[in-house]
Amino acid sequence: MKVGIVGTSGYAGGELLRLLASHPQATVEYVASTSKVGEKVAEVLPAFQGVYDLVFEPVDAQAMARRCDVVFTATPHGVAMELAQELLDGGVVLIDIGSDFRFSDPQVYEAWYKQEHTRPQLAQEAVYGLVELFRHQVKEARLIANPGCYPTSALLALAPLAASGWIDLETVVVTSMSGVSGAGATPKPMYHFPHCVENVQAYGYPGHRHTPEIEQGLSRFLGKEVPPITFSPHLVPMSRGILTHVSARATVDIGPQDLVNHFTEFYKESPFVRVLAERLPDTKSVAGTNFCDLAPRLDHRARRIVVTSVIDNLVKGASGQAIQNMNVRFGLAETAGLWHPGFTP
Repeated sequence: MKVGIVGTSGYAGGELLRLLASHPQATVEYVASTSKVGEKVAEVLPAFQGVYDLVFEPVDAQAMARRCDVVFTATPHGVAMELAQELLDGGVVLIDIGSDFRFSDPQVYEAWYKQEHTRPQLAQEAVYGLVELFRHQVKEARLIANPGCYPTSALLALAPLAASGWIDLETVVVTSMSGVSGAGATPKPMYHFPHCVENVQAYGYPGHRHTPEIEQGLSRFLGKEVPPITFSPHLVPMSRGILTHVSARATVDIGPQDLVNHFTEFYKESPFVRVLAERLPDTKSVAGTNFCDLAPRLDHRARRIVVTSVIDNLVKGASGQAIQNMNVRFGLAETAGLWHPGFTP
């Protein structure tokens, strides 16, 4: 299978190259750039010295469509929507790691991203690529919207509870902590080393752009509208990783083991979700991997269910999930190129 990538100067694009280097059935054929054309990938990204003998080429949708089976766009807002129609017309499957096609209603995108959506029909066609919840749709899609990192961690924790009716959806609170790479490679004062080291910062609350994505993902899964969700993100001084707490008031009398058993059964066909019964998850255990570790717990005193969810924001929260979508879409083993343990120590 021939793969094209648009946008390797960011962390998600580089992570795609790293993961695809060990994929048994995919070969990177085309690496597109607007600023590095003619330069060797391994010279611009030294980590790939001796791994890739590729040269950056222009962003040419027709050329990519001729030479590739699938194209990943790891680009800022607005870029993928301008390339999408030409790529799709050329018969390519497009997997957008950015935000351009995550919302079926372009007006929601415009309200939260403050940018006009120029391909509203494609936004309505796109499949939300959270495989664990929308596997059957992904199998048939030609345009897949890769979920955001925070929504991935939150929705995998929320879905089993929402499906069971064991929580009051009016009481859902999502609190997340993310490493600095989640903000992307573009420098900003908030991510300057002296400011972010030894510091934990709340940001984007209320009104973070991933809030409506969490709500829409849950609504799509349940097939009905859900109440507004409270979401508060925080920046913590580490390179990669997300830890999310999802809590809501319990509506039924269940025991702790019932909760763990329910999550285990819900995700029995999902190789990248690990349900933890004995320990609470930590980000180091999933660093560099496509796993999501979930620990559902019952707080009897407060009559609330709390689920801790951890992922690597660059892998399960971005590029690994994109490859997982590719695998499912093309009928490959879902774990191809992704089945490896985390970085230790």
